[in-house]
Amino acid sequence: MTPASATEPAVGSRSLAHPARDEIRIESVLHALSDPVRLYIVRELAAAEAELTCSRFELPVTKSTTTHHFRVLRESGIVQQIYRGTAKMNGLRREDLEALFPGLLETVLEAANRQADRLDAS
Repeated sequence: MTPASATEPAVGSRSLAHPARDEIRIESVLHALSDPVRLYIVRELAAAEAELTCSRFELPVTKSTTTHHFRVLRESGIVQQIYRGTAKMNGLRREDLEALFPGLLETVLEAANRQADRLDAS
């Protein structure tokens, strides 16, 4: 799910702007992953190994805050969002993240899953 460029969407278009691979910065990625809600979204996308709609996620926040979290993930380069009909599909940009920061996403996901298991066991 790698976008070709970070061009702005055309007026009236339903496409969304994404950073090109070379525009993704580690500080933006780490910032996006530092929020528990966004980390949960990334964990769910990774576990699904497929694109998921925004409505698939049951988050403990308002709809506007959910939109904000997805925007932060998209603008940081972690997720790709594509409209299919009326559904906004979300997928991880694994290839881009792995090329730029080898092992980062998998390490964060493993640590987050271990933490979730530890907290569930408490």
